[in-house]
Amino acid sequence: MAEGVGNPWLTIVGIGEDGPAGLSAASRDAIAQADWLTGAARHLALLADPGCETACWPVPFADGIAPVLARRGRRVVMLVSGDPFWFGAGSVVTRQLAPHEWVAHPAPSSFALAAARLGWAIEETQCLGLHAAPFQRLRRHLAPGRRVIVTLRDGGAVAALAGYLTGSGFGESALWILEALGGPRERIHQTSAASEAFADIQHPVAVGIEVAGEGAVLPGASGRPDDWFAHDGQITKQPIRALTLSALAPRPGELLWDIGAGSGSIAIEWLLCAASMRALAFEADPSRAARARDNAAALGMDRLRVIEGRVPCTLAGEPIPDAVVIGGGLSEALLVWLWQHLPSGTRLVANAVTLESEALLSQWQRDKGGDLLRIELARAAPIGTRRGWRSNYPIVQWSVTL
Repeated sequence: MAEGVGNPWLTIVGIGEDGPAGLSAASRDAIAQADWLTGAARHLALLADPGCETACWPVPFADGIAPVLARRGRRVVMLVSGDPFWFGAGSVVTRQLAPHEWVAHPAPSSFALAAARLGWAIEETQCLGLHAAPFQRLRRHLAPGRRVIVTLRDGGAVAALAGYLTGSGFGESALWILEALGGPRERIHQTSAASEAFADIQHPVAVGIEVAGEGAVLPGASGRPDDWFAHDGQITKQPIRALTLSALAPRPGELLWDIGAGSGSIAIEWLLCAASMRALAFEADPSRAARARDNAAALGMDRLRVIEGRVPCTLAGEPIPDAVVIGGGLSEALLVWLWQHLPSGTRLVANAVTLESEALLSQWQRDKGGDLLRIELARAAPIGTRRGWRSNYPIVQWSVTL
């Protein structure tokens, strides 16, 4: 428990499929002294006679928080699966509390138990909680030889997971289906994603994946190929995107505003830098905004929030960013608004392709400083039976710190 004053009234107890036998002495004492105990039905069923009032945690999960908070000051025990703070319920509840109000007693997580059964080094294995998240969260991790352990909502989700892997070109992946780990119902069997043998799978379930197949692998560097993003031509092309991300200089945990987001490619690549990254995309065209959402979902970056409407009016009231990129909608009014409303230290990168936008950036760079870069790219293309250089429109890029 974090340091604080007073005695914790809430105890979060991690419990496994082995029930009371796997609990620590501290966990058993907390349950024995509880005035009120809550948890999922399967967790409550593991305790023969807790000796106090019990309540089954409701669905959706958020509905169970208020009844816990209403009992502040009583001795309350909350039962959760395994480790409450690894894709668990602990952080959802404790963010409502002061540090001294709660204490937690974790049990081995599903990931730890799965790694122990498979003999996989857990620090080299990607672990994902997909019990309440889309399978697309896996997409960036799908590369031959990678190992992934995922938790799923129920046995029926295993077939859906296998279908997603097969549809992504990784049907050859080996799957280990790990049911009710740590308890008397534990079962483990191996199959492949392309198999159809996914009946009679018990909850709780985790799946170990050893990725194999010929599916497309998402590159790790900024400037992913354009064909990873659906677009109508309104997209920052791969080389420019790589230079733009480099100029934005993402740092873990930062928030980006992507103004004139188009396909959302820059915001999505920003999010791909680290799990802690955040991004807001602003797009005036509804069809492009919808496409940006779809692109983000396809690559598992569903945490991207796309805001429809014209800037700068749609910017007001949004969380203050660490960095801003302007890919569309560049105007004098927008730059004035940003300078008036954003704090010093905010990084700004603006791309211009028209003569009018170039002139605007040139003027602002003269007055505010920063770096002005002209980017001219050409690709080899056929000219009759030979080849020549086909130039793209030059891009003028302004990078500045407010």
